[in-house]
Amino acid sequence: MHYYQVGEVGAPLVVLLHGFPELAYSWRKLIEPIANLGFYVVAPDQRGYGKTTGHTVGYDVDLAEFGMKNLTKDVAEFVGKLGYSKIELLVGHDFGSPVAAWTALMHSGLINRLVLMSAPFSGPPSKPDGRENDIHEALKLLSPPRKHYQKYFGERDAESNMINAPGGFKHFLRAYFHCKSAGWPGNNPFGLNGWTASELASMPLYYIMNDHEGMAETALSMAPNEDGGLSGGWISDEELAIYSSEFLRSGLQGGLNWYRRAQSIEEKQELSGYLGQSINIPVTFIAGEKDWGIYQVPGALRAMEKIACSNFQGTKLIEHAGHWVQQEKPKEVLAIIATMLASL
Repeated sequence: MHYYQVGEVGAPLVVLLHGFPELAYSWRKLIEPIANLGFYVVAPDQRGYGKTTGHTVGYDVDLAEFGMKNLTKDVAEFVGKLGYSKIELLVGHDFGSPVAAWTALMHSGLINRLVLMSAPFSGPPSKPDGRENDIHEALKLLSPPRKHYQKYFGERDAESNMINAPGGFKHFLRAYFHCKSAGWPGNNPFGLNGWTASELASMPLYYIMNDHEGMAETALSMAPNEDGGLSGGWISDEELAIYSSEFLRSGLQGGLNWYRRAQSIEEKQELSGYLGQSINIPVTFIAGEKDWGIYQVPGALRAMEKIACSNFQGTKLIEHAGHWVQQEKPKEVLAIIATMLASL
């Protein structure tokens, strides 16, 4: 497990979990400021990402390795190897958010408080009823035909489509980071009325894609002007190069396998065994006000606030921030976290 660390070992532990397509490096603007509050802060490259090794590489693998049961075990065993039995604060962003939430459910007693970012946790799912593919069939019937980005992420050629994007992977990544940030003018999210094809199609193309296109074509159609910088300067060309070089070295398939497992009947059956359980430690949700991720699953935000978290502390939406909230507005995120930790 490769990780960044700042602070004095023995101080209360803060763990930061990244999402896709990100790395431990995504916390570069927060790890030292949080440590300066008196904490030992670590940010790992999760299974399948960056310099962390040991996972099975490729598409034709046992996806259980990338399921929540194993990802949360990674967190618990990582903390133990650091010499800790408690995480004072666990923070998860994007796909790191459900990993953080499920760690709280599957390893009760390990975490004192929780911050979920950009992806609401609606609680354990019901047992699959065989209708899981209905929404994908309905999206195909739209005019023009559409597809859900998570279904695309499960396709065999998804990694190649993005890695080998026209203009190079770094050019694609610039476009992908831009179109999900506050810098893309199409990001004015609102709550959807239900899990229907017509409602989901209200979201931008990077969520509900044209059926005949890959994410490379989709993101590049929303790319920023090369001479206009990237999303207000929240990420430099040098920082973008670090992401690009890491993913070109390690590939994207490790992270994509998380999505494939999450969409599987086997994963939903396993997680449905926790139906009715809620997270009882203090939970705060942070997101950018321009982030469609808040609403991509209709009803998830309300379920998190009212049902899935019995000690919910509030939703904090940060102005002029999109999906990459801890990178776009690190000072504002730090202020919220600092207030949470002030009692310590």
